[in-house]
Amino acid sequence: MNLDSKIPSGPIEDKWTRHQFESKLVNPANRRKFEVIVVGTGLAGASASAALAELGYRVKTLCTHDSPRRAHSIAAQGGINASKNYQNDGDSVYRLFYDTIKGGDFRAREANVHRLAENSVKIIDHCAALGVPFAREYGGTLANRSFGGAQVSRTFYARGQTGQQLLLGAYSSMMRQVDAGRVNLLPRREMLELVVIDGKARGVIARNIETGEFETHVADAVVLCTGGYGNVFYLSTNAKNCNVTAAWRCYVKGAGFGNPCFTQIHPTCIPQSGDHQSKLTLMSESLRNDGRVWVPKARGDKRPPHQIPLEERDYYLERIYPSFGNLAPRDIASRAAKLQCDDGRGVGETGLAVYLDFADAIKRDSASTIAQRYGNLFQMYDKITGEDPYKTPMRIYPAVHYTMGGLWVDYNLMSTIPGLHVLGEANFSDHGANRLGASALMQGLSDGYFIIPTTIGNYFGSTSLPKVDSSHDAFKQALDDAKSRTQKMLAVKGSQTVDDIHRRIGKIMWDNCGMARNEDSLTRALAEIPKVRESFWSDVRVPGEGVALNQELEKAGRVADFIDLAELMCRDALERKESCGGHFRTEYQTEDNEALRDDANFCHAAVWEFAGTGKAVRNTEPLAFENVKLATRSYK
Repeated sequence: MNLDSKIPSGPIEDKWTRHQFESKLVNPANRRKFEVIVVGTGLAGASASAALAELGYRVKTLCTHDSPRRAHSIAAQGGINASKNYQNDGDSVYRLFYDTIKGGDFRAREANVHRLAENSVKIIDHCAALGVPFAREYGGTLANRSFGGAQVSRTFYARGQTGQQLLLGAYSSMMRQVDAGRVNLLPRREMLELVVIDGKARGVIARNIETGEFETHVADAVVLCTGGYGNVFYLSTNAKNCNVTAAWRCYVKGAGFGNPCFTQIHPTCIPQSGDHQSKLTLMSESLRNDGRVWVPKARGDKRPPHQIPLEERDYYLERIYPSFGNLAPRDIASRAAKLQCDDGRGVGETGLAVYLDFADAIKRDSASTIAQRYGNLFQMYDKITGEDPYKTPMRIYPAVHYTMGGLWVDYNLMSTIPGLHVLGEANFSDHGANRLGASALMQGLSDGYFIIPTTIGNYFGSTSLPKVDSSHDAFKQALDDAKSRTQKMLAVKGSQTVDDIHRRIGKIMWDNCGMARNEDSLTRALAEIPKVRESFWSDVRVPGEGVALNQELEKAGRVADFIDLAELMCRDALERKESCGGHFRTEYQTEDNEALRDDANFCHAAVWEFAGTGKAVRNTEPLAFENVKLATRSYK
């Protein structure tokens, strides 16, 4: 597998500017000759569709929902980073670049991360011009707050609804192009196959979710913006529709899969309350600006929180990480919470929770001020738990959130399949082994608004693309593959529900490849996953038919791919014999229980190549750090 990252030469601060100048251009009159398929309508997909159509390309956009406004990007709460330094507190493009590299535990590509930091400034201006209602100071200037992994205030926000407001901005831009006839928006479509002709991505096979009909869509390039795969764990903060199918189908067709085991655990989630749950609810990291995290000092202390005096509380993040305190990065805060609960000091009925307490902030700033900052988040917590966080501390526990792994892309955001570009969380991203909070929105919009318009033009301007249509043998074969896979699932008629099998694979992954992994647990998971696969294909029950709306059939296809993905994740985690960011191998840790990297052997991205079901070849892309010195990550 050829892993040419295509990083431009020259100083890092000039790479993107130089690359833009050196990239091939497409004449405005010629752009309408090219058709692009965009799969997904979250922040990355909607912004890419709007930007490409605005340039004059013909865009066909596939959306799994009835409306793009239901994309999971809407669930992001706390904010979006940008290095505008409004606070005059020492921020800069370089500091955002440095914080992101360090936050990812030195497992990200320097050039991509610096470009992300550069574009962050443009994103805020662009979104404000679109009408995104960012919070403002009394004088009218945009407000900022702090987030984990940084000692400056660079996070722009719209209360606890930042993702929703940013998505509405991108959605309105895209719908303007729909109205102009330059974007053909197809709702309720799920991509099931990638079509590759002469080594290039030339279209997709999709299923109309409402009618069950299979469709062929031909294009000159495919832009995949389908989000992350955290639902492989069954319980996660992701919407239930989030899945890996589109990305996995591309992987099977030859796209490299980068760092699949890099999964982010978010420390601030409402704890699981029982087996009836189908997902978990995120409480924004922004709450850690004013909330203080603590547990009782004594093991097994079941007193209500208001009965535990100050001297009998352990504000452990403030104690262990005095420089960053409650705003330690997510992976570190999550492991710290797990250690407290493992030590018997967890709270709540299950003992798998810690407190997030706002009493000091309310006393200092007043309840009305806290309500202005987080009111909708407090209402959400109250509605779900029946507890008023103004009066009693929230109970939180880590949960699966974001996936840093994804399809490998070069500097142009193109996968190992020419013509297949991958944006946002679907690619192996700019975040290394851990994503800093408020960076996902930044990456999705940077990729869609500011990077893909340049890089896809460079692809079109330098690539021969003979005309093809749906009668080509490759389209016929891909269509047959999608239909036969669907029929195979319907024909099993076993006794186990899709959800039962999903819960089973999710538990295997959480227990063995979750917040902590080791050789024994990963080996155990790799022995169990093939049994789940066999159980699925021999005993799953998918009721109904394939020629109509069938939600169980939708879920079945996704779970089948989750099973295969789970195996690859465990193999990746087993091969990476170090701890870094969200990948924590218990055999590789310091005396202080911190992640212990092995830069001599694992300073690279692991990129997996499909070699058959249950088989894969590991390739590597070395990571060079020329602008940031490799160092042990410390937030103390």
